[in-house]
Amino acid sequence: MRQAREIIRLKFSASVPTREIARRLGLAPSTVRETLKRLDGCGLTWPLPEGMNDGDLEAALYANRRSKRGHRRHVEPDWPTVHRELKRKHVTLMILWDEYIALNPASYSYSRFCELYRGFESKLSPTMRQTYVAGERLFVDYAGDGVAVVIDRLTGEMRKAQIFVAVLGASSFTFAHASWTQALPDWIDAHVRALEAIGGVPQLFVPDNTKTAVIKACYYDPQVNRTYSEMAAHYGAAILPARPRKPRDKAKVEQAVLIVERWLFGRLRHKIFYSLAEVNTAIADLMTHLNEERPIRRLGVTRRQLLEEVDRPALKSLPSEPYEFCEWRTCRVGIDYHVEIVAHYYSVPHRFARAEVEARLTVRTVEIFLKGERIAAHMRMSGNHGHTTVAEHMPPNHRGYAGWTIDRIRADARRIGPATAALCELIIEARPHPQQGFRACLGVIRLARPFGAERLEAAAERAIDIGARTYGSIKSILDNNLDRRPAPKRAPDAAPILHPNIRGPRYYN
Repeated sequence: MRQAREIIRLKFSASVPTREIARRLGLAPSTVRETLKRLDGCGLTWPLPEGMNDGDLEAALYANRRSKRGHRRHVEPDWPTVHRELKRKHVTLMILWDEYIALNPASYSYSRFCELYRGFESKLSPTMRQTYVAGERLFVDYAGDGVAVVIDRLTGEMRKAQIFVAVLGASSFTFAHASWTQALPDWIDAHVRALEAIGGVPQLFVPDNTKTAVIKACYYDPQVNRTYSEMAAHYGAAILPARPRKPRDKAKVEQAVLIVERWLFGRLRHKIFYSLAEVNTAIADLMTHLNEERPIRRLGVTRRQLLEEVDRPALKSLPSEPYEFCEWRTCRVGIDYHVEIVAHYYSVPHRFARAEVEARLTVRTVEIFLKGERIAAHMRMSGNHGHTTVAEHMPPNHRGYAGWTIDRIRADARRIGPATAALCELIIEARPHPQQGFRACLGVIRLARPFGAERLEAAAERAIDIGARTYGSIKSILDNNLDRRPAPKRAPDAAPILHPNIRGPRYYN
């Protein structure tokens, strides 16, 4: 209206031509002519009546204005519904105005409709001023304060429980969960629980630049923790960290953290908890009340209702199995084609000996990758410094050796003859540990190949008689053909002397 007043002043006070007025004020000449025509039609003259403000002038100039639809009977739109519908994908103000006009033909024009909606939107609470697409973003963070938990009833020692907070962008549905730490296992577990509480998967997770989530913060291309990325991939989502030093990127969760802190900590300040489970039970009750029973101011609906109406249709379904937490470690394969992981050794194919590999550890399994390709998988074992070896990973010569066990050696020795079997037992018993006699017995049995089972049996008899207990002694007997010489007859009542320090005269024949 200030321009209308200026048009009238220039025309009647300074006698400025119409086109010059338009040029000076940056208006179209037709606008200037229309204003002067309305001035004539309303009966006003220059100077304007004293005390007439811009509102009075507008009412006088446009009192008889009629739109193409004629006189309108304005029906006020349901602005909270309009605001909720705008969060749906592909919904615009033009579409909602078309639907509004279809029900109320003689009502607000599109420009007035948009103007009134912006006015409604400007009066919303700060958490609702930003526009988020339904089912698009889940904002995550930890509350600054924690909940005190008594961990020792006798001493009264207390420990702070960390509060994880997640909030959906469109519906403001809020989730909170307590854990002992903010470390990666608790971070991943809280995400899994949040998705289960929501009952669906958004398109994006939006964390801040905490070291748990982001290995290297960068304004343009942040490096996300591998386990965190794998968890998001399992659910078919992506991770979009907030920009460094840009808190407005996650203003939704900042406000949600504030709400949770006031909603939880204020109500729990007089309660004493003796376990993390008690804390989470109390949190779950309070969050149910916040999401399902407390309406959002000005919208008149609860967060649960918004979740079901707005976010639910756009959320992706949860996978059949929840994500299982895993850790990644870089290690090098030893010369024995085994990788040491948490004080246990796991085999890989022998051709990858000395290669640098990555190990993926879960509660139950150990998977080993080389350049992104899985080359081995094992059940996870305890840290007992033992070995888990797959036969297919071994070279052919090692595979044959690995098939030999003490029980198999005893069985093969018995097939050669009783003397060989007795000799092997004596060798095993003579060692502090049975495994120490393993290779000596294996060597004795393999002497049957070049010398034959009959000669080996005879050599075993002589070895027992002279007290020989080594592979070298048995081979020396066979090489020198001592097994073919007749042994002196022993008296029937003479008991054999079995002692490592007594060889007897036949040893020197």
